[in-house]
Amino acid sequence: MAPVTVALLGLGEAGSIFARDLVAAGVSVRGFDPAGGDDLAGVQRATDARAAVDGSDLVLSVTAAAAALDAAREAAGVLREGQLYADLNASGAALKRAVADVVAPTGAQFADVALMGVVPRDGLRTPALVSGPGAQAFAAYLGPLGMPVEVLDGGPGAAAARKLLRSVFMKGLAASCLESLRAARAAGCEDWLREEIETVLTGADAALLERLVTGSARHATRRMGEVADARELLAELGVEPRVTGAAGGWLAQLEGESDPAA
Repeated sequence: MAPVTVALLGLGEAGSIFARDLVAAGVSVRGFDPAGGDDLAGVQRATDARAAVDGSDLVLSVTAAAAALDAAREAAGVLREGQLYADLNASGAALKRAVADVVAPTGAQFADVALMGVVPRDGLRTPALVSGPGAQAFAAYLGPLGMPVEVLDGGPGAAAARKLLRSVFMKGLAASCLESLRAARAAGCEDWLREEIETVLTGADAALLERLVTGSARHATRRMGEVADARELLAELGVEPRVTGAAGGWLAQLEGESDPAA
C-alpha cells in the first residue's frame, strides 16, 4: 500500500487497539480523544478532532455512539474531497445516516462500518460489514491490513441494521442463558444445565436452526403448555420469567397464524 495517514477519533478500548495495530502495520496514525488518556506508542496525539482529521487519508470514528454526531460535525470543518470518513460506532441506522448527512457536503466519502467481532481479541482483524458511498474505499484501505471486510449494497445504515439484527439473536441468546442458569442455580443444578447449554451450542448447525424455527410453528400448541409449566417453575424458584414469557408470546402468535379460522 502507498503511505496512508489515519486519524482516529476516540482512543478508548477499541480505538487504542486499532491504533496499536495500525502503527504495527506501518501506518501513520493521528489520534484524538476528548478524555485525554495515556500516550500510545507511535500515535501522534492531536489537540482536537480537526487537527487529527486535517490532511489525513482515512478517518476512523470510534467514539461512543452518543458522541458520533458531534465528532462528525467537528471533523466536517476540515474534511475535503478525497478523504474517507468511516463511522465504526455501534449505533442504529438513523444515527449513521445523520452522520453521513454531515459528511456529504464536505466532498469526503462516508462509510458505515459495523464491527462483527470482538475488538479486544481480534484487533484490526475484527470482521466488518460496510455500506455507503465509501464502502469500497474502506475495504481497499483496511482489507490489505488484515481486516475481513464485506461490502454491502445499500447506503449508510445498511451495515448498522445488519449488526442490530444479529444483536437481536445474540442478546436474546445471552438473556436466555442468564435466565435459565439463574433458575438452575436456584434449583441446585446449575453445573448440569451449563453443560447442557454448552453441548447444544457446540453442536449447533443449520439443521438445529431449522428445527427450532419450523418445530416451533408445527408444535406451538404443545410447547405453549410446556412453557407455561416452565413459567410456574421459575416463579417458584424466585426468578422472573422474562425470556420464558416472551417465548410463550411467540408460540401463541405462531399457533394463531397456523389456525385457518384465526
